[in-house]
Amino acid sequence: MTALTGKPMTLARWIASGGGIGFFPIAPGTAGSLLALLIGAGALSVSRWLLLFLVVAVCVIGTWAVRATGEQDDPGWIVIDEFAGQWIALLGLGRVSAYGVIAAFVLFRVLDIAKPGPVGWADRQHGAVGVMADDVVAGMIVAAILFAATGLFPVLR
Repeated sequence: MTALTGKPMTLARWIASGGGIGFFPIAPGTAGSLLALLIGAGALSVSRWLLLFLVVAVCVIGTWAVRATGEQDDPGWIVIDEFAGQWIALLGLGRVSAYGVIAAFVLFRVLDIAKPGPVGWADRQHGAVGVMADDVVAGMIVAAILFAATGLFPVLR
């Protein structure tokens, strides 16, 4: 049983909670994003293709896991969507750099929390795809910003 949900810890709940990080008592979304950032930066340092593979895998497996939990909205303990969005954001970088990784994290968290424009629209969708969608859209926007910014600010490269 998980203390937060009062439901048994199934494989789907474990995946949806990002391996349990979603049950962190303070700011679980930020905790999930930070863990995802570390894993994603490691993957990007190996290969952009590895990170892209992880993005596709987490989107497919995460959508399945959220659907299997039966959740229609986005409770705080589900953080697999933060993994997807944070990893997509990192794809906007050419390589791992301290400034780039920090920018990816901060921009992603700001968009994920503020939910402007298309991020807010995606957040209002229901079901497993809706749970994943706002973070995927936020990640795509951040990736585009970072991709453009790396040409203007070499320190992000």
